[in-house]
Amino acid sequence: NKVVVVGGFLMFGILNVGSSSQAGREDLNPVVLYPWRQRSSGGLSRVKRDWIIPPIRVLENSKQVPENLVQIKSDKIFTGEVIYKLEGPGVDQDPKDLFEIDDKTGWIRSMIPLDREKNRSFTLKAFALSPSGERLENPSTIEIVVLDQNDNRPNFSQKEFAGSVSEFSVPGTSVMSVTATDADDPTTDNAILSYSIIGQESIPPLRINKTMFGINNETGAIYTRDVGLDWEVVKGFRLTLQVADMSGMGLTSLANAVIHVTDINNNPPRFSPDLYTMSAVENKVDFVIGWVNATDNDEPGTGNWETKYTIAKGNPSRNFAIRTDPVTNEGILSVLKALDYETQEVYTLTLTVENVNPLSIKAPKDPVSSATVVVTVVNENEAPRFNKDPIEIVVLESVEPGTVLASNIAYDPDNAKLKYDILRDPEGWLIINHETGEITARKPFNVRSPHVKNNIYNAVIRVTDTDAGGISTTASLVITLRETNDFFPQLFPLMGTVCSESGRETSGLFLSAVDVDLPPHAEPFTFQLQDINVSANWTIIHVNETHAVLRPLVELETGEYAVTVLVTDSGTPSLGAYAQVNVTLCPCGKDSECKTEAAAIFGTRVGVSFIALLVIMASIALLLLLLLLAVAVGNCRRHHMKKGEGLLVGESDEDIRDNVLNYDEQGGGEEDENAFNIDLLRNPVDVGPLPISFYPPITGIPRGKQPLRKDYPDNLPSPSYPRKPPAVPTDIEDFINDGLEAADHDPNVPPYDTALIYDYEGDGSLAGSLSSIASASSDGDQDYDYLNDWGPRFKKLLLSSDAIHFLLNSTLTPYSA
Repeated sequence: NKVVVVGGFLMFGILNVGSSSQAGREDLNPVVLYPWRQRSSGGLSRVKRDWIIPPIRVLENSKQVPENLVQIKSDKIFTGEVIYKLEGPGVDQDPKDLFEIDDKTGWIRSMIPLDREKNRSFTLKAFALSPSGERLENPSTIEIVVLDQNDNRPNFSQKEFAGSVSEFSVPGTSVMSVTATDADDPTTDNAILSYSIIGQESIPPLRINKTMFGINNETGAIYTRDVGLDWEVVKGFRLTLQVADMSGMGLTSLANAVIHVTDINNNPPRFSPDLYTMSAVENKVDFVIGWVNATDNDEPGTGNWETKYTIAKGNPSRNFAIRTDPVTNEGILSVLKALDYETQEVYTLTLTVENVNPLSIKAPKDPVSSATVVVTVVNENEAPRFNKDPIEIVVLESVEPGTVLASNIAYDPDNAKLKYDILRDPEGWLIINHETGEITARKPFNVRSPHVKNNIYNAVIRVTDTDAGGISTTASLVITLRETNDFFPQLFPLMGTVCSESGRETSGLFLSAVDVDLPPHAEPFTFQLQDINVSANWTIIHVNETHAVLRPLVELETGEYAVTVLVTDSGTPSLGAYAQVNVTLCPCGKDSECKTEAAAIFGTRVGVSFIALLVIMASIALLLLLLLLAVAVGNCRRHHMKKGEGLLVGESDEDIRDNVLNYDEQGGGEEDENAFNIDLLRNPVDVGPLPISFYPPITGIPRGKQPLRKDYPDNLPSPSYPRKPPAVPTDIEDFINDGLEAADHDPNVPPYDTALIYDYEGDGSLAGSLSSIASASSDGDQDYDYLNDWGPRFKKLLLSSDAIHFLLNSTLTPYSA
């Protein structure tokens, strides 16, 4: 857009400088502004009239800065030089340096991104001056308005809201309201908020899965959506709330709302059981004869749970009274007026029970619960009397069995012999001497028993006059139990890791202690290091009454340390227990976690060191190496027997291997493709023992591929091969021929065309007989003395390992030499 000069006054406009931001500003600001305009009203006179200049609109958070906003010009530029100046907030007033003007061209620019939440608008003054500072035009007011962007998230007024709703509330019941604010422009969609519930969790968890609550997305009012709120089932709900601007399509924030379900009196109390039998002594008043019990499922400690008992029938003279124990909610029945056995022996009372608070209209329409109490009046002939009723005893809970708790508890006005009994002792803690009435402890008490209420244990003692039919009277035994320090504190954890870096303030192992005892015999606990050597390296810093930090005093090597800690409670007398804490000192990263677990091995202070472990492993490896060497030497010695200990000798003064006569390979054929290498037999080499898998079958054909003979039926037995060596060397020819004949007619060996045929070497041959090698399979049947008659050439024989294996595993066959 071009700036137009009209008359002799300032004109404002927007120039298109090529950027997308500037191009888009055409929709925000007018093309040309006329701050002053001179109009002629006719004739020679001229009158100035003010024009209203629209504000310049600028988006906040613009990234394209500096940004041209508007240009001012004066028609005085045609008569001389004009200098433009700008004043006001954002230029030379706080906040400064937000805008500037080009004093030559008149362009007003924004220098940094603007923030609407800090400054919503700016009012500036523009001047046209001569080079000497003289005003050429009157100052012009320019207003710059910052347009809002959605750059602020809505925020809840609280991180967690709390509310309550009665159980069995109908859908639509208002529960609570939540609020949120948005710093963006409230006149735009950027600040229009929408509320929603995105999560619901029951307390306790998983009790109710259906959606129980809704929220007004505009006001934030939370209301019940469904039926089923029952305090006996669920105690409350935790809701996850979300608020979003731009009517729910913009930026979001989260908060929690905890809604407690309050109890209503929808459960009437019920007697349990509904029949009681009691006894009361005549001529006695204001004493307890028994207790009745009623249960209520409403919230304990509230008026919906508290009960009140009434004697509805059987008490016309008001001889009996009943009251409620405020702690246990039990009904205590007592005699208000003295009873007369001769007037009435048995009273049948009907009791009813109700809550202190009236029942809700949502409670079931059941009749009021009632119970029957049968009171037997005990006849008395100057009945014995208790010195105190109730009998009050204060005793430590850890009382030793056999300890006397009370004595001389009753007397008889007629000095009759009395018999004492315990009528009510639900835990069986008491023993009473039936003749003296001395009450002793059967076993230690337990203040945590369900029959102990507020450290008070109730029992009923009966004393009977053995004269005149045995008249009895009862008294309540109220035992107040005092807590004793009878449990040792326990330390935990017993193992953990500590960072080894010095100067780390958070380095240390947090320790805690628990004690089954109740205050004042539990916390505060005292943590101590008893070992002087340990105290020189470690220290314990108390954090509070129940926690402490175990921390090294000096820089220690990484590894495992056993630190003995003494933890003591505050009881009287105090009890303490030692505990060994296994601490792993290790290097840690930024998250205070061990970088590696190798500290337990390389830096250990307990057990075998790493160097010792390496020595042990090296020793084991050496032993294994020696064992393998011994096995190898033994295998070698099997094939190289010493002179005088066997037929084969590895050490020879005269090597006769060169005297072995080699023959051409005979037979073979198309089926003899897998014959083993016979060169080892022709050229014996002392290679020692070979693996079993190396040795070929005796026929020269791999196992499993041996050809079958077609000239003999299958499964015929093999003939007997000659095994007895000849006694005379000249008989070797017959021995070999017999073996060859047997092999030719053996149906279980390869066909004859695969055999290798050897010639007889003749008398006096330099090569000795090989037939005696077969003796390896039956050394006990062989006699080697005849070798001495064959000459020195036959005393030693060296064969290749293949030949030895071949001859040891077969009788003389066509492959024999």
